Amino acid sequence: MAADEEVADASVSEADTTPERILDMSESLIRYVEVVAALVLVVLFAIGVFDLGLQIFQTAVSGDITDPLVVVGFIDTALLLFIIVEVYETVVAYTQESNTRRIVRLVIYTGVIAMVRKAIIFRTGEYSSENAALLAATAYTIIILGLAVLLLVERRTDE
Repeated sequence: MAADEEVADASVSEADTTPERILDMSESLIRYVEVVAALVLVVLFAIGVFDLGLQIFQTAVSGDITDPLVVVGFIDTALLLFIIVEVYETVVAYTQESNTRRIVRLVIYTGVIAMVRKAIIFRTGEYSSENAALLAATAYTIIILGLAVLLLVERRTDE
């Protein structure tokens, strides 16, 4: 009878560990994918910095560097690069299992940079009507204010 109990215990413990092993493997796989995502973001950032430098050089040589729309384009590209950096930081924070507060702060920063970028490149001429442009501007304003409030709340609760 004791041998039957040992066999039953062994099959139960083996059944219990199989899902745990699968979960462990899936967690390892997720970690590797997170690292790959971080590396992809590093490559995208490097390509973006190179491209921005090349754009600045080309417009300086052509003399168009004083055109305000060209400068706004540079700012747009630079802010996009900052968004890539913030997303990279978020991926790294997840990979390193940082505390939730740090991850939330990074997500808020990413949102703020993205919305400021949208506000900087905002052109009313890109909309079909003045009402559509006003609606978009209002939506951007509400989102920016909401993110600012979230950032203030997060910083005050940190103190």
